[in-house]
Amino acid sequence: MTIELTLLAWTLVLAVVQILWADVARTGQYGLKWNTGPRDEEMPPLKPMGARLFRAQANLFETLPLFAAAILIAHLAEREGALTKWGAHLYFFARVLYVPLYAFGVRMLRSLVWLVSFAGLLMVLAAILMPA
Repeated sequence: MTIELTLLAWTLVLAVVQILWADVARTGQYGLKWNTGPRDEEMPPLKPMGARLFRAQANLFETLPLFAAAILIAHLAEREGALTKWGAHLYFFARVLYVPLYAFGVRMLRSLVWLVSFAGLLMVLAAILMPA
């Protein structure tokens, strides 16, 4: 398996971890009875950390389909190379760093890290779209 596909697989693992972290925070606040029930009642807003974990998860899910598609297209079109390798690394490791930065409310640096991940995605897209 190529490094790009491996990093895509690890990004999916990150997505699963983010789902679990956000759900643990929500269940920790609302309780197991709420979590295992029909969830029909209105609940108070999540505490800041839990809310941030859900926003970080949603943020990953905005770009993950694009990243996955770009990696798969690059692989199928045999366009993998330095741009896709660097791009995939930047995307993945920036996304990993993004979660704690968002969870702990770190301003500016969190946005910079997001830009790095987006730049990684753009690098993979560039590799696909550049003339052969």
